[in-house]
Amino acid sequence: METKNDFFNDPILVRTQQISLPILEEKGVELCIKREDEIHPFVSGNKFRKLKYNLLEAQNHQKKTILTFGGAFSNHIVATAVAGKIMGFNTIGVIRGDELVIDFNKTIQGNSTLQKAQKDGMKFEFVSREDYKTKTSKTFLRKLKEKFGDFYLIPEGGTNELAIKGCEEILTTQDSNFDYICCAIGTGGTIAGLINASLKHQKVIGFPALKGDFLSKEIEKYATKNNWYLQTEYHFGGYAKYNSTLIRFINEFKNKTTVLLDPVYTSKMLFGLLEMIKNNNFEKGTKILVIHTGGLQGISGFNKKIKNKNEEIIFLK
Repeated sequence: METKNDFFNDPILVRTQQISLPILEEKGVELCIKREDEIHPFVSGNKFRKLKYNLLEAQNHQKKTILTFGGAFSNHIVATAVAGKIMGFNTIGVIRGDELVIDFNKTIQGNSTLQKAQKDGMKFEFVSREDYKTKTSKTFLRKLKEKFGDFYLIPEGGTNELAIKGCEEILTTQDSNFDYICCAIGTGGTIAGLINASLKHQKVIGFPALKGDFLSKEIEKYATKNNWYLQTEYHFGGYAKYNSTLIRFINEFKNKTTVLLDPVYTSKMLFGLLEMIKNNNFEKGTKILVIHTGGLQGISGFNKKIKNKNEEIIFLK
């Protein structure tokens, strides 16, 4: 297997793109997007950042196998498979939903995420949704060890202390002129890294893709500052949920700015942020930096869902 052991050590040059929209000019607000989505086609955005120090740690401990968890359309699952292959690891994905294995060929054919992960060598372990809830228990992990042998464990979504360390590298000295840093939230690891790396004059706003405010406690485990808050009104019904308003927003934003947004995370954040700007939540002259956390590989799966429902509006690619 051809490997690239310096994959995570190569210099990362991420461009910051200024966004031009009438509402921004009207309100006198500067909005820029940090294009973390351009790091790699599959190991992009916060997935690259979270995996970096975890895979380097696994390499230092001479581990041969990486095991992690996720849903059938998880960006983290496919990113782990691709990065694992690049780095020379075997990878195992514990997937939520044992019903998916009943007709495995049909599952794979209808799921571009699992297709890509399998192509890059990942082996799957499908478990029931009830068992999946116990994935962090000693009993569950012991059974995985008995079945797969020794492995390096990366939690669901990739969030742990090493992931936070990687996400702290998203912000650089070039970002010091921004007043606000905004990002979407899944497990809370990315925003924790941003909070830790932010400066005294900066505030960090998180936009959860999940309902509720329970993520605050998770973020507090890793965050070293209190210059942040969550904007919980723009989840569009919860994780992976969408409607025609969000789809139109993604397409219109792409047409106006050339930036393609994923339907689970970054699109909801930007929809909410622009609503906040429209509602005068920011003073004139405010400079806002948005982190594009990638996840674009999942768009094809959403397009299939939309087609199956005979909905007319399709995400742009």
